Amino acid sequence: MNAAVVDVMKNGAHTLPAAHHDAGLMSGLADDVQRETGFENFGIPFCMTVEAESLGSSVDYGTIKCEPKIGKESFPSVRDVEFRPKRAIEKNKRARAIVDAISTLSQKYPDIPTIGAITGPLSTSASIVDPMTFLKELRRGKNDAHRVLDYVCNQLIDYAGLMIEGGADVISIADPTATGEILGPLMFGEYAVPYLNQLADAIHKLGIPVIIHICGNVKTVRKGLAMLHGDALSVDAMVSLGTLKSEISGLTTMGNLSTYMLEFGDEEKVRSGVRSLLGQNIDIMAPACGLSTSTPIRNIRAFTLAVKEGL
Repeated sequence: MNAAVVDVMKNGAHTLPAAHHDAGLMSGLADDVQRETGFENFGIPFCMTVEAESLGSSVDYGTIKCEPKIGKESFPSVRDVEFRPKRAIEKNKRARAIVDAISTLSQKYPDIPTIGAITGPLSTSASIVDPMTFLKELRRGKNDAHRVLDYVCNQLIDYAGLMIEGGADVISIADPTATGEILGPLMFGEYAVPYLNQLADAIHKLGIPVIIHICGNVKTVRKGLAMLHGDALSVDAMVSLGTLKSEISGLTTMGNLSTYMLEFGDEEKVRSGVRSLLGQNIDIMAPACGLSTSTPIRNIRAFTLAVKEGL
């Protein structure tokens, strides 16, 4: 998720919101982020609104300090969703810029993984339908809700395919609406698991690994997490990855250094947090979620340096 912090943009020539629309600026900013932070990959795009915009919602593109957000969802209810033709996302200019930026990065830096970030099925659906209504209709309008989720999932599959054609080495799916704190275990099993797996399975058929990020406290949905088909599971900072790793056989864990600590802590607290995670034998060290744009670059560098020194 987004690591384009203000400190990085101040040091370079590539800034948001312009880089949301221009492949050259986007690839340049991803390059700046990788070089300035020490992260061992490129990750784009820098927001979670492209999919919903491509399917009809309006977007406020934000500022250098504020990420884009949905301005208005397209539909008041799952019953009202108008299904666009296949590969609708491909027609969106921002989506094309993302695919072109992936192509540029993968060709220029073949030894550095390029991660294409996709917003998950539930979160995308809740960004084209009024979210409060959408969540209620997961209970009251199940048939229509499943139809919308299947439609959205198939559009996301096409989008992932475009990223992979462009050269993406990994697809990361972040689905913040698909959290146990919102859904509970039953609806997580009914809605989150099958559509995340439908998307992950399609990506696997194209020969590419998948990261799945689930937000919030996952205590109530741990059985569901074990059923996900991702190659790595990323979770929020309040989750004990060591415990999760012990409970789910064969789980590849990713995370989960607190983004609050990265924004507001000092370098020694960051290093201490890294040591704690390394002691739990976490497989992939990463921030727990998307970084606040005001996160100081010194703390991110302290994080990546501490990881490399500790391995």
